[in-house]
Amino acid sequence: MLGSVLLAASRSSLARRAVSGLPVTRHVVDRFVAGEGTADALSAVQRLTDARLTVTLDHLGEETKDARAAAETVKAYVAMLDALRPLGLGDRAEVSVKLSAVGQVLDQGMALDHAREICSAARDAGTTVTLDMEDHTTVDSTLSILRTLREDFPATGVAVQAYLYRSESDLRDLAYEGSRVRLVKGAYAEPMTVAYQKKTDVDKAYVRCLRILMEGKGYPMVATHDDRLIAITELLADRHGRGRDSFEYQMLYGIRTDKQEALAIAGSKVRVYVPYGDDWYGYFMRRLAERPANVAFFLRSLRSK
Repeated sequence: MLGSVLLAASRSSLARRAVSGLPVTRHVVDRFVAGEGTADALSAVQRLTDARLTVTLDHLGEETKDARAAAETVKAYVAMLDALRPLGLGDRAEVSVKLSAVGQVLDQGMALDHAREICSAARDAGTTVTLDMEDHTTVDSTLSILRTLREDFPATGVAVQAYLYRSESDLRDLAYEGSRVRLVKGAYAEPMTVAYQKKTDVDKAYVRCLRILMEGKGYPMVATHDDRLIAITELLADRHGRGRDSFEYQMLYGIRTDKQEALAIAGSKVRVYVPYGDDWYGYFMRRLAERPANVAFFLRSLRSK
């Protein structure tokens, strides 16, 4: 119930103003967001890569309904990739892109052109792009743009949300050689007509989706903080003869950092999802909705101020 309330609040302009206006909020947000500018994000990248972790950078923003704002988001990504290039971190840091932030809501062709520009800058920097998946109404558009991008940028990745009923079918189509797929549970408030609602059902769906990826020939990117799902990943990788270089774990910036480091020390590739930028509200609220521990952290911070 609390998670549903927080997800609804993530799209409420009234809740945005209330939460953003709390003096303590910035302190809590800093746990989950690397900062507002390129320099802040690069500092996080350097720190994480020094700790044997890899990174995917997300310039925060979504559901852009203004063409100028979409173009500014593209500029921010290109600036970040230009800054990464001289650091020689192309094999350690990629970028994640929400297509709704680069014009998907306005026009699919605009979003494709903008995504192509980011992919080109990523290739010049020696790295690549993963397309984030958003609510269920964007899935067909996102997969269509992915197919077109992969004609020129075959390493482009995509996120798939296990809680959608359609995802097992989508993954069978995506589990081919060279296909990079990030498997997530899902973090949007979806209706029961398209998505599993109970945590146990979502977990079971995640395992079924994970099995499809591990049986396939692509490159699974297993996005989870759940010890049980990590153990299942290890079992499936062993069962299908997958080495440590044939898949990776992905975890969120500021969450279970001890587990991130432990997996990396054990020889697994671990990629940290690092968001940055000033449009943090929607992302922050979804992080609170995902885990009660995050809400407790927020409330403790309120009491301590």
